[in-house]
Amino acid sequence: MTGSDTPPSFRLAYVPGVTPAKWVRIWNERLPDIPLALVPAPAAEAPGVLRDGGADAGFVRLPVDRTFFSAIPLYTETTVVVIPKDHLVAAADEVTTEDLADEVVFHPLDDTLGWERLPGRPAIERPATTADAIELVAAGVGVLVVPQSLARLHHRKDLTYRTVTDAPQSQVALSWPEDATTDLVEDFIGIVRGRTVNSSRGRQKAPAEPKPRRPEKGGTRQQAAAGKPASGKRPRPAAAGRKSGGRGKPRRRS
Repeated sequence: MTGSDTPPSFRLAYVPGVTPAKWVRIWNERLPDIPLALVPAPAAEAPGVLRDGGADAGFVRLPVDRTFFSAIPLYTETTVVVIPKDHLVAAADEVTTEDLADEVVFHPLDDTLGWERLPGRPAIERPATTADAIELVAAGVGVLVVPQSLARLHHRKDLTYRTVTDAPQSQVALSWPEDATTDLVEDFIGIVRGRTVNSSRGRQKAPAEPKPRRPEKGGTRQQAAAGKPASGKRPRPAAAGRKSGGRGKPRRRS
């Protein structure tokens, strides 16, 4: 198949913690003839997937290189600490990083929070992934601070989480290469922004052909402009001896 023979499709990358199901459903309703393929990608690798053409657009975690990518920030996540259910911190509704000062706080290699200064005490090794860190928390070795969506993604019955009020937060955005803003990308932007199908800010539609004008009753506009009667009959001449604009002179009596 040549490029022109390839049917159109749309590839959407997404990072762990993002649930694109709502937007995918709307896409399938509006563009049923164009399949949407989901491309899962680790948070650190998602920009590379977009840069290399592995996806047309993607839900990523900021920051991204704004000299290459366009990005629409969507929401900022609450940051939580994942702990065993019987941990002392579980007694509080929310905590600060100072409350974790005596805890071993894991900092996995795929961390998405961008700490300036890590809270608590560092672990001997950095876990390779968030999933690995969750296993260590379950073993009672330490705690983990992550965006709330990742805590839900790795939910376990023996673990819980609490909000950390002063921790960095992760922001999720829709992003795509700026030089590759295709019509399908514009369609997906409209869906994410909540535009309706007929929104004036959506893709430009081809102008509708003008409807033919219906002729007026009794004749056409051209006949009326030319002074012709609508019925097509010739006008009757004025009576002899009378002017067309008034009455003739009265006859004298004898």
